[in-house]
Amino acid sequence: MKTIYKTFTGIFLLSIFLMACGPSDPGYQFTQSWGKTGSGPGEFRQPIGIAIAGDEIFVSDAGNDRIQVFDKKGQFLRQFGKEGNGLGELSRPMHMDIRNKKLYVAEYLNDRIQVFSLQGKSLAVIGSSGSGPGQFDAPGGVAADDEGNLYVADFYQHRVQLLDSKGKLIRQYGTTKKIGTQAGQFKYPTDTALLPDGKLVVGDAYNDRVQIFKVDGSPLRMWQGTDQGKGKFKTATAVSVGPKGSIFVADFFNHRIQKFTEDAKFLTRFGKQGKGDGEFERPTDMALDTEGNLYVVDFGNDRIQKFSQKTQ
Repeated sequence: MKTIYKTFTGIFLLSIFLMACGPSDPGYQFTQSWGKTGSGPGEFRQPIGIAIAGDEIFVSDAGNDRIQVFDKKGQFLRQFGKEGNGLGELSRPMHMDIRNKKLYVAEYLNDRIQVFSLQGKSLAVIGSSGSGPGQFDAPGGVAADDEGNLYVADFYQHRVQLLDSKGKLIRQYGTTKKIGTQAGQFKYPTDTALLPDGKLVVGDAYNDRVQIFKVDGSPLRMWQGTDQGKGKFKTATAVSVGPKGSIFVADFFNHRIQKFTEDAKFLTRFGKQGKGDGEFERPTDMALDTEGNLYVVDFGNDRIQKFSQKTQ
């Protein structure tokens, strides 16, 4: 009887301990990196965004006004785009999304979203300069759903716009040109992502926080804080969603990546300022492949770093 009681007590105490600790995550370890400063194939000048389609890695090489494509080992495959405002041309490409074999690119200086085939053919341009519906002032990031609707972080206008595939406004989050700190308000938002169930995640960069919205557009939750503690941010530059709904955040001025559950529970963090393996100089984006490898855009070091998940 004592043995049964001790066993039951041990299980009970262990369950209480695990509940107190919350979710756990084994973390990530450096695997490889590629890139250096320059304008040749495989070189970068201020890379910002990253997206993955199958075995191909797409990187927005913002300072070179182009998109570069690599395999998962970092081997250069092709590039497209050049400086300009015509079809197929780019001006400071930012965060990107891939949906239904289309690449959506937010163009910061052209005030538009450009849609490409995965081979680099320009398919459409959505938006123009201005403050009206479907217009932008330095769009920083875009997320697309299966119907081709776009969630665009409109940086200088402190809003997120939901547009249909033709660029018609469906919904606006935030107030045009008005900075706010309450739920549903923004201060220079830079990126968007969609959870598997359609909820919207926004990198509310200069409010140092992440916001999540319900499918109907109403605010659901947010978490924030301007310091170096876990779950806190110094400019939440980018958000990315894993296949199981985990949320990765590029913590720009803390030089690290943080990972959360979709209900805002902290899971893990990694990185510090530096030039060595696994170190960052202002990371700007990250994307997860189907094998669980995480690719991070190391903006200030002009490179991409790849990480694999540690085993428990």
